[in-house]
Amino acid sequence: MPGKLECPIMSTMAMISDKWKVLIICKLRGGTMRFNELMRALKGVTQKVLTSQLRELEDDGILSRKIYAEVPPRVEYSLTPLGETLVPVLNKLEEWAQIHAKELIEAREKAEERKKTRNAS
Repeated sequence: MPGKLECPIMSTMAMISDKWKVLIICKLRGGTMRFNELMRALKGVTQKVLTSQLRELEDDGILSRKIYAEVPPRVEYSLTPLGETLVPVLNKLEEWAQIHAKELIEAREKAEERKKTRNAS
């Protein structure tokens, strides 16, 4: 059956795992933003990638896009009620990352040292 969720956690992680999607959701948890605001807030994202990621999040029901009939057209993005349900989850993930940042950095540094030692052998 197309679209069936074989494993909900895997499907969800696949949906939001692109580099910019979680960051987009985090930016929109503060409220509605225009495209150029998102571009400025997400340093390093290209216009093409941002457009693609926004469309995919809209297709998944996570955000909504509102187009105003103005010249030039104004487009605003905001989280849908479904997207809002991700906010507490991402807040907890952010909290976990802040609490464990030092441990994560230390583990990564130790792994790099092990790689250097192996490569020197």
